Amino acid sequence: MKRGLARLLTMMFLSLVPGLGGGLTMAEDVLLFASAFAPGEEGAIQAFHLDVDMGRLQPLHRTTDVEHPFFMAISPNGKFLYSIHAAGQFGGQANEQVAAYRIDDSAGHLTLLNRQSALGTAACYLDVDATGRSVVVANYSTGNVASFPVNEDGSLGEAASFIQHTGSSVDTSRQEGPHAHCFVISPDNRLALSADLGLDQVLIYQLDSAKATLSPHDQPFVRTPPGAGPRHLTFHPNGRHVYVINEMANSVTAFDFVPESGMLIERETISTVPEGFDGTSYCADLKITPDGRFLYGTNRGHDSIAAYEIDKNGRLALLEIVPSLGKGPQNLAIAPGGKWLLCANMPGDNIAVFGIDPATGGLTPTPATSPLKSPSCILFP
Repeated sequence: MKRGLARLLTMMFLSLVPGLGGGLTMAEDVLLFASAFAPGEEGAIQAFHLDVDMGRLQPLHRTTDVEHPFFMAISPNGKFLYSIHAAGQFGGQANEQVAAYRIDDSAGHLTLLNRQSALGTAACYLDVDATGRSVVVANYSTGNVASFPVNEDGSLGEAASFIQHTGSSVDTSRQEGPHAHCFVISPDNRLALSADLGLDQVLIYQLDSAKATLSPHDQPFVRTPPGAGPRHLTFHPNGRHVYVINEMANSVTAFDFVPESGMLIERETISTVPEGFDGTSYCADLKITPDGRFLYGTNRGHDSIAAYEIDKNGRLALLEIVPSLGKGPQNLAIAPGGKWLLCANMPGDNIAVFGIDPATGGLTPTPATSPLKSPSCILFP
């Protein structure tokens, strides 16, 4: 009772102080989900509230009927959450599953609707189309992708499409075959792009969202630099540029994207680690602020976040490289409004929160990190 009253009085005070509370409005809490990548009871989807004024995380409900939830996606209407589920072993002989949940309330309670086979192993990425009628998955170990129809109640139907990638690239130890590492639907909802680390390619598929089916595009793929190992990609908010983070080369490759034709045109590749760095590091994730001005990428090993400014032509300029405040920064998320950047330090067992300077794109860490076992994915509904 006393704590609740103290919090209320603090929020009212902050709301009246210029520059702290943003005028006369009360502080808001925003719901988010973070996955704990672990087997058994340690595996979970943890809900949090983010205090959008102060950048603090408050743990809420913990969903534990999921194991190894490596990646998640949320429907456009914010009503359903989809997660990878791997009982016992991740990336073993048995195919992973895609689990569908209903989001029940603002405290992050989830109700399991059903699960479907991912049709591959080491399932590592999910996305939901803009209509909420299709879910796509990328499977790393088996090097394939699949798509699923979404039923009216948010549950998943059996896979409507399955496509096996083929080929290899220059690094015989890690690129002996295909390794699909992400699958991202374009802003116009017409295409789905898969970065394949094993092929040094971004493969392009046409998406029929009404049927949840995939087919090769007229330009079936675009190459990244040999040995780069493309891992994740993201679209610029204006829909005219695509950025790919290369796990093995510690770099970001920028492409121009032509929505009318679905063509990708490579423009530049820029490093994510400091000049002269000769240690071992592997990139993981990248995110762009809602205003399209700044891009951030993670370095696992160097354990840092690289920040870039995006110019009017979509080109990148390095701003700074800052410590990630934990070991192995795996995933990033930017809070609604673009004020906070959250970083999941997976082997570091914590989530760090950084303030984003809206003028410069610079990152300022908040005083405390939030503990979580092996966080691998962070999502805002």
